[in-house]
Amino acid sequence: MKQNNVGVKIILVVLCALISVGCMTRTTTGGSKPKVDKDKALELHIQLAEGYIQNNNRESARHHLRRAFDIDRNSVEATAVMARLYEMEGELELAEEHYLRALRRDKGLTETRNDFGGFLFRASRYEEALEQFEIAAADLDYDLRAEVLVNVGRAAAKIGNTDRAESAFKHANTLNRKLPEALIELADLSFQKRDYAAAKAYLDQYLSASRPTARSLLLGIRIERLFGNKDKEASYVLALRNMFPYSREHLEYKQYFE
Repeated sequence: MKQNNVGVKIILVVLCALISVGCMTRTTTGGSKPKVDKDKALELHIQLAEGYIQNNNRESARHHLRRAFDIDRNSVEATAVMARLYEMEGELELAEEHYLRALRRDKGLTETRNDFGGFLFRASRYEEALEQFEIAAADLDYDLRAEVLVNVGRAAAKIGNTDRAESAFKHANTLNRKLPEALIELADLSFQKRDYAAAKAYLDQYLSASRPTARSLLLGIRIERLFGNKDKEASYVLALRNMFPYSREHLEYKQYFE
């Protein structure tokens, strides 16, 4: 999960301090000349680059990646982060090249494989994305496995594999009952299947775990209209109008529901 900007800034400050101070060791000959701990410096430069990418600071991210490659030109971790930087900059061919290079060198980079799946998904290469997400989701020890399963479900849905999408969303919900991304997908999918009671239950869970979105509010309008709950429907309409007046969902409501 992404950290908030304040948290990222604090981490960057701490890591910068560690780069300048904590990566030095004394020589074993008793002299006072400091010796750089290259492995630690490499790790910290990569962490700094990741933090700067989260903060959309491309220049600083590139600086630390250059420093990382100065230490180890073949660093798999730095290569994976460089792929994300290239994608941010719109250099899509270079981004894909670096994703593939990192994964060829270390097939166990689950986070990078998930990132690569996201890259392919955003390029509308859904079958390829699903393949990468499925491999990532097979890592039972990955801390964010539930989030990867949501990605599996979304990619499967894009290629019309509704059964796989539903099973992936339910699996994600089993692993994390409060994961908003799984709950909204299950609510939407249940609505499409005309299981309106399940759709309402999932949507209520979603709204108790996350802030409303234009998508969730429009879905709520549709559900409450079917159940004849005019007061609840009106509250969703008011929230959609006030919070997301220029959204596609508000326009859809005005065109088809008013």
